[in-house]
Amino acid sequence: MRRQKRKRKSFILPISISVGIIIIYLSMALFFKNHFYFKTTINGIKASGKTVEEVIGQIEADVKNYTLQLNGRNGVTEKISAKDFSLKYNSNDEIKKLKETQNPLNLFGGVFKKHQYKIPKTISYNENQLKEYVDKMSFFKEKNIINPKNASLEYTDKGYKVVKEVMGTKVNKDVLYKEIKDAIISSTDIINLEESNCYINPKYTSKSKEVTEAQKTMNKYLQSKITYDIRGNTEVLDSSSIKDLISVDENFNVSISNSKIWQYVNKLAYTYDTVGKPKDFVTSSGEHIKVNGGSYGWKISRSKEVENLVQAIKDGKAITKKPAYSQTVNSTGPNEIGNSYVEIDLTKQHLWVYINGSPVVDGDVVTGNVSKNTPTPEGVYKLNYKEKDSVLKGDDYETPVSFWMPFNGGIGMHDAIWRKEFGGKIYEKKGSHGCVNCPYDLAKAIFENVKTGTPVVCHV
Repeated sequence: MRRQKRKRKSFILPISISVGIIIIYLSMALFFKNHFYFKTTINGIKASGKTVEEVIGQIEADVKNYTLQLNGRNGVTEKISAKDFSLKYNSNDEIKKLKETQNPLNLFGGVFKKHQYKIPKTISYNENQLKEYVDKMSFFKEKNIINPKNASLEYTDKGYKVVKEVMGTKVNKDVLYKEIKDAIISSTDIINLEESNCYINPKYTSKSKEVTEAQKTMNKYLQSKITYDIRGNTEVLDSSSIKDLISVDENFNVSISNSKIWQYVNKLAYTYDTVGKPKDFVTSSGEHIKVNGGSYGWKISRSKEVENLVQAIKDGKAITKKPAYSQTVNSTGPNEIGNSYVEIDLTKQHLWVYINGSPVVDGDVVTGNVSKNTPTPEGVYKLNYKEKDSVLKGDDYETPVSFWMPFNGGIGMHDAIWRKEFGGKIYEKKGSHGCVNCPYDLAKAIFENVKTGTPVVCHV
């Protein structure tokens, strides 16, 4: 009898445990029929063990109590609450449908696992109210706005230095408004305007490659020192002057001012060109005079020297140079004429040829007709070229000559075999069209003794 009782007790225990498990399982299944699984979140809201209604209520409460904080530069902050723009939650069947996807009988496969859901939030708000509220924020009050400013370059006695940019506090309203709308939809509660790129920042900062490269280039230009050697005269162009010739635009493109370089070269030419300027001269009669006008003398090639000077500045070196000339003369004496020249006295109507200071030939001539307003112009010129057996042509003449030696455009020295007399006052009424008419032998002697480029001095 005792053995049978023990056997019954051993059967009763497993049955009791099984019944208990079934009861617990059914109870939990019944609970999760109307409640979400443990470890369930919906749009960040903890829904574990909550009913659909409780979750909806939680969402409604969160939306109703929603507050967004905006943190800006210089400690400026703003807050905006749901009531400020009539934010509300619009309930729908999405939460219910989500609950229906959770099988209450699948306790071990679903209840204790993590479940995170992201569903569209059906909210609404008054957009006009939101815009009006944003417009009134302190970020957009004039007293709080500091406009951004690019970095810049400033000249100092040690070269160009970078002036740091001003970041400012100017907010891009369109960008901020979009960030606010995105935050409302995603339930974000803080916006950092700096991190969200809501500010209008300078285009160029002290770290920008364009700024540092421009600084490097401009300082290289300042290292230039151009010393001009102009026939014993010195002109120096160094950093103190070069700084006024270079500039940088708003995009930090460095340039050398072409107009200012032209001004500088024009000043050099005005100072040191001698073409047309009065020249001291001692006549054959020993008189000291000044001869004005003419094409003879030193002349700087302005366009070429502008090009050369720009390149010299870009090279950033210290150099000594001569300007580019479009015309030079052989003599370096005070009057530049030297001691080999042709002298034509327009008053005495006489011509002399000097070679190395000695007269080699002279004779009477006939110059331009004064009465017909074709006088031979005063001035110092140079013999352009020599030509034998040429034909001189004009509006009313075509005359062959044996020796043609032009020195002033179409005006030159030549033989005039049609004339029987030279010198005196012939030129006043029966002079030439401007040329210097010479007896044949005189013209031949000039041709044989005078080189191209020799000065021709015409004076009264």
